[in-house]
Amino acid sequence: MDKQLATETIQNSIRMKGMILNLIDLHKVISGEITPPECDKMLGITLLEAKEGKAVGIWNIEEHLLNANGIVIGGFITAAIDIMMSYAITTLINEDQTHSSINIATTFHKPLHTGQVTIEAKVQKFGSFISYLSATMTQDEEKSVEALSIMGILKNPTRTNK
Repeated sequence: MDKQLATETIQNSIRMKGMILNLIDLHKVISGEITPPECDKMLGITLLEAKEGKAVGIWNIEEHLLNANGIVIGGFITAAIDIMMSYAITTLINEDQTHSSINIATTFHKPLHTGQVTIEAKVQKFGSFISYLSATMTQDEEKSVEALSIMGILKNPTRTNK
């Protein structure tokens, strides 16, 4: 497959309410058919496994993610959790659906620093319109962060013919 065709397959650019959205099919990322979104790469997140409403990944934290106090910025932590939760919910939705975070509450038990972090996300309750998820981050064998999220289940805008 040539690069242009692969890019068109990976990203379905659509025009919606004046915005162009580049959508990546996370089902294909999970199956290994395509590479993860740029946000995963930028943060240093690697998906290890996603199935049956659960996802596990590794976050390799580098110095550019630290604040002036030498710890990871909270927004990056919440973004990393949101990414892994996206993989967890994707295992339960079909190709005609997508999802969007409505709310994420993050609790910081211990600061994160450079090194490896394990992220585990789980769908606690899956609904046709609203789903509830939880996640934990572990670094140096200690639970450092927990989060709860509410996600909306939406019609996939790329599937306009249905």
